Amino acid sequence: MPIFDNQSRDALRRVYLDTWRKRQQGAVMEPLEAQVADVIELHPEYHAALAQAVQPLDHDYSPENGESNPFLHMGLHLAVRDQVATDRPAGIREVFMALERRLGSTHDAEHRLIDCLAEALWTAQRNGAPPDEQAYLESLRGLR
Repeated sequence: MPIFDNQSRDALRRVYLDTWRKRQQGAVMEPLEAQVADVIELHPEYHAALAQAVQPLDHDYSPENGESNPFLHMGLHLAVRDQVATDRPAGIREVFMALERRLGSTHDAEHRLIDCLAEALWTAQRNGAPPDEQAYLESLRGLR
């Protein structure tokens, strides 16, 4: 089920809200929904916002106002998990496993990779180019 393909911002955010509601109700979920719910569970600081049905959908999270976008953050967790599972870019799985062992925490290791991914995406957007996988991998290797 490609629940993230070609979605508007509101539709994508609705996936998180609906998935969290399903988890809270013990409803049956698709495998990708279960992954989303697992990431949400790791972030209790977002649970109250996700319990609201409307406000998170249209809210513009502003770093200038000290706000963190929970949907972006959780989406980056999912992206990193997918990258590690598929080992793309090649070598990310090895870097992640070493970092996970060193930190003693999967979640903390994911956060370190997320920082590098966010930087790579920001740089690509700024340059109007696709992300540079080799530069991204080099920044990941610097985390060891």
